Amino acid sequence: MKHAPLVDQLINAFTCLPGVGPRSAQRMAYALLDRGRESGRRLGDALHAAMDGVQHCQRCRNYAEAELCPVCDDPRRDASLVCIVATPGDVLAFEQSGEYRGQYFVLMGELSPLDGVGPRELGLDVLEQRLNEGQISELILATGTTVEGEATAHYVLDLAQDAGVGVSRIAQGVPMGGELEFVDGATLAQALRGRRPFDA
Repeated sequence: MKHAPLVDQLINAFTCLPGVGPRSAQRMAYALLDRGRESGRRLGDALHAAMDGVQHCQRCRNYAEAELCPVCDDPRRDASLVCIVATPGDVLAFEQSGEYRGQYFVLMGELSPLDGVGPRELGLDVLEQRLNEGQISELILATGTTVEGEATAHYVLDLAQDAGVGVSRIAQGVPMGGELEFVDGATLAQALRGRRPFDA
């Protein structure tokens, strides 16, 4: 079936989103055109505003509307403690826990030479500069346990050690409320290696 050129343009625009193929994009376009025109206008306005107004924080690379994101701009946050995460979604997860009061450094990915993602693409030159400023006393590595995540963690570890900065890694293993029979072997092995003394 042939669409009007503007409909094709809308469908093609939706396919730029991760996990959205031509059929999903077509359904989204039809939904907006059939019964969501006002929602579509709001979506367009929000996209336009975000594309023009959102940038990367100059300190941590998270999304921001000013030079510094709200976390880096908050004087109550501990600037000597920096958690290394892969994505802005990881920052949100930590913030929702309510337990972390330090700052972040957002890599916007993980090392993947085959995909053309090297240290520079992750802003590791910026991190190295921050480490050498002497204000950071500890880095917390919160990268994934994939091959890319581990490679990234080791690269960051080398940078931190060269700068004389302490490094820790978040605990990994069995989730709270999880049943052991449903946990995979690699996760259980990681949990065993990361065990700690138990006290009441």
